[in-house]
Amino acid sequence: MGTVGRRSAVVAASGGLVVSLLGATPAMASPSDDASAGALAAVDTEALTASARALLETAPVVSAPVSAEWSIDAPKLSVSIPKKKTVAPTATQTRERQVTSRTAPRVSNNPIPQAVSGNAVLEIAARYVGVPYVSGGASPSGFDCSGFISYVYKQLGVSLPRTSSGMRYAGTVVSRADAKPGDIIWSPGHVAIYAGGNQQIDAPRPGKTIQFRSIWQSSPVFIRVG
Repeated sequence: MGTVGRRSAVVAASGGLVVSLLGATPAMASPSDDASAGALAAVDTEALTASARALLETAPVVSAPVSAEWSIDAPKLSVSIPKKKTVAPTATQTRERQVTSRTAPRVSNNPIPQAVSGNAVLEIAARYVGVPYVSGGASPSGFDCSGFISYVYKQLGVSLPRTSSGMRYAGTVVSRADAKPGDIIWSPGHVAIYAGGNQQIDAPRPGKTIQFRSIWQSSPVFIRVG
């Protein structure tokens, strides 16, 4: 005498369809059931096919045109750039710039001769190009001709007479051919510094400034100091 168990098993996940299959599994087979032992009951495939077709026909269809556009909302980011701090110049720096502007003016249309480079006298003298002529002046705020020469040489530790007439005998007279940049050029009532070639630097006269210019004196005397 046999007992029949049941076993169900097929799930169609897409449509949610569950089909139960019945199978006979003999627990104790009797001699009369040997021919049908292990056989499965027939499955109604027509019913399964019809049910699946019905689900497909009623399922919603999702489609999108080829030209469809997609958009993404990105969060806005804000970046704050720290402001550059401006450091105010110190009182010492301000004074240094003021001294430089007073003691080393430049005149754009007054080229400096090549002889200045490496010549201590001319390098110092060239710092004051553009300083105005001041009668009796002997400082960077204003020079007359002899005040300018004495001030320049003083920076090199050389003391000269204050007047042009006194400078006439302050050194050794040399010929123009033997003159070197940095020598003093003397003429009655005026002195300048020789800058090589036919150039000199001097404080010309009231209304003018210290400048490099051509030697204009007709009979200049070249004097070497030291």
